Amino acid sequence: MTGPGLLAVPNVSEGRDEALIGRLAGSFAVDALLLDSHSDPIHNRTVFTLAPTGGDTVPALIGGARATIEALDVRRHRGEHPRIGALDVAPVVWLAPEAHDAARDQALRVADAIADLGVPVFLYGELASSDERRERAHFRRGGIDALATRMRAGELAPDRGPAEPHQTAGATLVTARPPLAAFNLELEGASLAAAREIAAELREAGGGLPGVRAIGLEFGARTQVSTNVHDPIAVPLAAVARRTAELAAPHDVRVVAAEVVGLVPRAALVDFPADLPLGEFDRATGVIEERLRALADESII
Repeated sequence: MTGPGLLAVPNVSEGRDEALIGRLAGSFAVDALLLDSHSDPIHNRTVFTLAPTGGDTVPALIGGARATIEALDVRRHRGEHPRIGALDVAPVVWLAPEAHDAARDQALRVADAIADLGVPVFLYGELASSDERRERAHFRRGGIDALATRMRAGELAPDRGPAEPHQTAGATLVTARPPLAAFNLELEGASLAAAREIAAELREAGGGLPGVRAIGLEFGARTQVSTNVHDPIAVPLAAVARRTAELAAPHDVRVVAAEVVGLVPRAALVDFPADLPLGEFDRATGVIEERLRALADESII
């Protein structure tokens, strides 16, 4: 485990330009090791997973934030994933309870530093100032144009930084959290309306699985239920896949493939069905513990 047991998992609004993604990856790898980079051209989004070599995630997140703000124009972004900024999300992740306070401290330092770059910052999750601000969907509702309108009207004030979105970089969401699983399920035979209905029943807010956030999206010739599983140890991905299949059946829809975005805790994959394809995800090495163990064996961390 690195330093106090922390990771940084920034999400940027670019998933198609491989050369640019590579440059951004290098900018985030400041006093940090790049454990994983996951890009999706349909979502037009990349998720980086970074392990700080000295235990401090702030230099990596700020180095990457500066480069992302300079390189991306969120006004021109086209992709399926909801977003409000070039550096859309910048969480600090704790891997053990004893690292919780350090994650909170570093996340707040990251928020201050991004605000100093002229980008408004909203704190969500456990750092939110009110219950309604805990969810990312609260800020993303209506997209970047609606965000600007809400901020200018005084409806939505940032926790840090200017009172209006940055002209090209929008705004950034910051939190401290434990590991979650970004997990997508590809549907065959589902209209977008059906995918959205399945997602609505799957997510916690609709009476579905605890800690699960889900939306229905178009995904090329098919549709997708895109989820975040906030406690993938208590609700492993097998349970999410099984419940999605149950909800899809009345629509005469099949779950034909799945995707794990980034790295997940080992326990998230317990009893995952061997016959459900996971694309390029390697079940042996795509877990946080294995990546960190390999680095420790090489005396890199």
